[in-house]
Amino acid sequence: MKRIFIAFILITLLNFSFTPDKEKTFCNPMNLNYRFQPSSLDSYREAADPVITIYKGKYFLFASHSGGYWNSDDMKDWKFLPVKSLPIEDYAPDVITINDTTFYMASATVKKNIYYTSNPFEDNWKPMENTLPFPVWDPNFFRDDNGRIYLYWGCSDAVPIKVVELSRKMQPITEPKVVITHNPAEHGWENPGELNEIVKNGYNEGSWMTKFNNKYYLQYASPGTEFKTYADGVYISDSPTGPFEYETYSPFSYKPGGFIAGAGHSGTFLDKYGNYWHVSSMSISIRHIFERRLGLFPACFDKDGVLRTFSAFGDYPTLMPSRKIDFDKESLFRGWMLLSYNKKATASSSNEKYPVKNAFDENIRTWWSANTGNAGEWLSVELDNNVTINAIQVNFADNAANLKPDSKNLQYCYRIFASDDQKVWKLIIDKSNNIKDACHDYIELDKPVKAKFIKIENVKIPDGKFSVYDLRIFGKRKGKTPVEVTGFSVDRKVSDTRRASLKWVKDNSATGYVVNFGTEINKLYSSVMVYNSDSINLTGLNKDVTYYFSIDAFNESGITRGTKKIRE
Repeated sequence: MKRIFIAFILITLLNFSFTPDKEKTFCNPMNLNYRFQPSSLDSYREAADPVITIYKGKYFLFASHSGGYWNSDDMKDWKFLPVKSLPIEDYAPDVITINDTTFYMASATVKKNIYYTSNPFEDNWKPMENTLPFPVWDPNFFRDDNGRIYLYWGCSDAVPIKVVELSRKMQPITEPKVVITHNPAEHGWENPGELNEIVKNGYNEGSWMTKFNNKYYLQYASPGTEFKTYADGVYISDSPTGPFEYETYSPFSYKPGGFIAGAGHSGTFLDKYGNYWHVSSMSISIRHIFERRLGLFPACFDKDGVLRTFSAFGDYPTLMPSRKIDFDKESLFRGWMLLSYNKKATASSSNEKYPVKNAFDENIRTWWSANTGNAGEWLSVELDNNVTINAIQVNFADNAANLKPDSKNLQYCYRIFASDDQKVWKLIIDKSNNIKDACHDYIELDKPVKAKFIKIENVKIPDGKFSVYDLRIFGKRKGKTPVEVTGFSVDRKVSDTRRASLKWVKDNSATGYVVNFGTEINKLYSSVMVYNSDSINLTGLNKDVTYYFSIDAFNESGITRGTKKIRE
């Protein structure tokens, strides 16, 4: 009995040992050295179609057109390895580790080899002896518990997603079988467009298989990587080759709002501690439709086997746990709110096309630019009273830059100051001698700062003009959260039940709202974030499926959860 009691105490202590103060945070988009692409037009960075795998206790991250891949101990700090022994310029790679060997394959319109290595820490990959007998685009390998290996692939607005079983030599031993076809008439989110407004097939692509409780979850992306509505849906089967049944709670990975949108073409994986994550493609798509970034979201299967991704505050600071988390993963949202939205700002200079307000509009598709890239150009914002600052994210925009894949010295060097009166400034972040290429630089402060004004000052940029998509400041304002949203309505379109309009009574103290919805009253797992609004059009619903809706309100002091739910 004494041993049982001691064990109970230890388990209790472990359950309560996960405290936010002990865990560090990260913030999407992931802070990587996104590679500049070859282009005759504006310089733009890209990474998309990600996969994360674990090899000997290290995380390895692969993505399209990145010139190499990354590894990390903790998924917060990533080390880049340039690579020449792989067809690294091909799109949408996939990797799988079997025993001590890692296999790699990327997309191609012609038959190509699968590559392998027993040491992914070095650029020494080898092609397998035989190519696949057919080309594949957006490949995904899956190894079942019994050791059998499968390959899923497909990227088209016409051709379905298929699967074959592979031998141990990674060659097909079955004929290709169709597993997912297009169905935009039933699935509103499969229609292309920023509001799924284009009446035709989207691209079904980016398949990914996960096994959970003896069920096979075949995930796929739609409608297109350039849209905010890019998302992931899922089919489920008792077999890795089907038949598969569509899950009407799809899309399960969905983020059409917020600072940076999109949560499609993803990989669902377990970390070293047994926690599920979902690594996704996110869209900018201004300079080029493939101008993209990566996002990392907590994920899980609920007690009924429903697959979900936590993206409601998916571009706010999120805790990175260093142990197994058994409670609700919404607890990984750090609770630091955005303090800089729509605030009064000034700058050393600005361009009419890229005004100062763009740096605080929570929209990565706009940016502020100074008139030069000279040292001393600055941007300053005035915050509300009684705020505590915990973290800052600087999203550099590379305005007027002329940078290419082989460009060197891509460091952003800068300093950030805090002040109460704009007369006396205290240096709180000094990256004057920064050596990392970090275009979405996220800094969690060692000690919280209380200040009225924050200013970033340029020391040196790689090229072009000193410019920022957004300077995002996170923390808490002392005060009350917004009034709960109880007065709202839902208008489900009778002529097209894939769409619904929601309207609510706006609270002037609210910064924004999170509209939650789902197919069961206690499973409102999907969400859309909107700022400074009293309405939203949901365009990615499934035809003739019953939904439940609620609305949370938030401001700089926190979140007020909406308890009212409407069935429609």
